[in-house]
Amino acid sequence: MSGDLRAAVPLVLVGAGKMGGAMLAGWIERGLPANGVVILDPNPAPEMAALAAEKGLRLETTPPADVTAAVILIAVKPQVMDAVLPTLRGLIGPETIAVSVAAGKTIASIEAGLGARAVVRAMPNTPAQVGRGITACAANAAVTTPQRVLVTALLSAIGKVEWVATEDLIDAVTAVSGSGPAYVFLLAEALAEAGRKAGLPADLAARLARATVEGAGELMFQSPLDPATLRKNVTSPNGTTAAALAVLMADDALQPLMDAAVAAAANRSRELSAG
Repeated sequence: MSGDLRAAVPLVLVGAGKMGGAMLAGWIERGLPANGVVILDPNPAPEMAALAAEKGLRLETTPPADVTAAVILIAVKPQVMDAVLPTLRGLIGPETIAVSVAAGKTIASIEAGLGARAVVRAMPNTPAQVGRGITACAANAAVTTPQRVLVTALLSAIGKVEWVATEDLIDAVTAVSGSGPAYVFLLAEALAEAGRKAGLPADLAARLARATVEGAGELMFQSPLDPATLRKNVTSPNGTTAAALAVLMADDALQPLMDAAVAAAANRSRELSAG
């Protein structure tokens, strides 16, 4: 296996919701042969059925008996994983690699339910829906280096990819990048509300806050500079930004709040993984 997506054929995508659909769109754009993809979904959305018909993708509502997957990517909701995994065993061969993007489901539970030897647990985030996500991956001992390269290529279709050394780090990943988009959305909400309280019309405050968060994110995306340097670059000594940052960077302000928030999310992730 290699970074060539053709090495993923036959690729079985189990669950074609928003995340699965985003990955599928990225794979097709990057040249994955349409006739090498099997979409497995008992209740496919009309738009997914239309895409399958348009692109010549094979769409099945039950596991096909004539397919042994090179890669099986499982993108179903965590609460149905335990029921779904045993039904997929017929798709697994000795060289199959299973990749799960279901939150809270451990590698051990995937191995037990699916019977696969090579398993990768991946944690993407919702910006994957627009190709700007980041996915962190943990692998079991059976995953080879070429398989890691292939999984990286597949998941790069929805954004950046990172590998963690041990699976227990996935809980912290979940707390930072998995849940992190919600923290940024909350920042936009809070900034808009603060603007309203400062006297701006609510709709204008909302537009200003949203555009500011969007623009700052895009600047950070395009710039080679780290966030601390970007922050310093827009902070004039004794200016308005410095006055605001003196509040946000106080000892009892944003950092300890973020520490507590990430710790709470990581602890909840551990609880969910433990069942």
